[in-house]
Amino acid sequence: MTAAPVLEIKNLQIALPKGADRPFALQDLSLTINPGEIVCLVGESGSGKSLSAGAIMRLLPEPHVRVTHGTIRLEGTDLYSLSEADMKKLRGNRIGMIFQEPMTALNPQKTVGWQIDEVLRLHTKLGRKERRAAVLDMLAEVKIPDPESAYNAYPHQISGGQRQRVMIAMALILKPRLIIADEPTTALDVTTQAQILKLIRDLQREHNTGILFITHDFGVVAEIADRVAVLRLGELVEEGPANKVLNHPQHPYTRALIASVPAL
Repeated sequence: MTAAPVLEIKNLQIALPKGADRPFALQDLSLTINPGEIVCLVGESGSGKSLSAGAIMRLLPEPHVRVTHGTIRLEGTDLYSLSEADMKKLRGNRIGMIFQEPMTALNPQKTVGWQIDEVLRLHTKLGRKERRAAVLDMLAEVKIPDPESAYNAYPHQISGGQRQRVMIAMALILKPRLIIADEPTTALDVTTQAQILKLIRDLQREHNTGILFITHDFGVVAEIADRVAVLRLGELVEEGPANKVLNHPQHPYTRALIASVPAL
């Protein structure tokens, strides 16, 4: 028996304000993500990738940018039927988010441990000692060399790669069913990027998490994707298994994106 999708998007349409370069940021997007699957949403800047993530999290800058049609379901639950209070409980709990630049996503005035612990304070009834133990375990799981030191460090005191590992720890600590990773390796050097991609893949397999991985880079797609969905100006132009899309792209836009990846 096939498992039900973690995420199911049907005929999603997101309207842009008057004066924008086009009427809709997304038009008729349908996409599913299954448990234990990484789906890469690929496209150039302005294709609608990040607004897709905003729609899933219900964090679009309404009323100027808003969903006007379609449904988004998380394990069968229509996210747009939930109250804002219920949606707040769901964010960070059943849906985790890994951002592109951890230095802007992390609070420079709070320690790493405090910020990961905040997720547990908001969504669980664990005591202080239990939360601390859980945070240290998670820091070890994302392969931060000295979890105790990292727990007490401020973001500027650790490397860029370690900051991204902290973001991954925050996203995964409650074992969400879905992770949205929005260009999480763009700001990293090539070596660190490879390490972070491997870490995301390893943890995703261990926890059987569905991941929507947003990127413009087909080099990243080749490293991590199970399936690929290609967006161009808000429209899905190609979708399929990663191996098929990478080796036998059908749409000219997909072929152009793949051709833009530098050869080694």
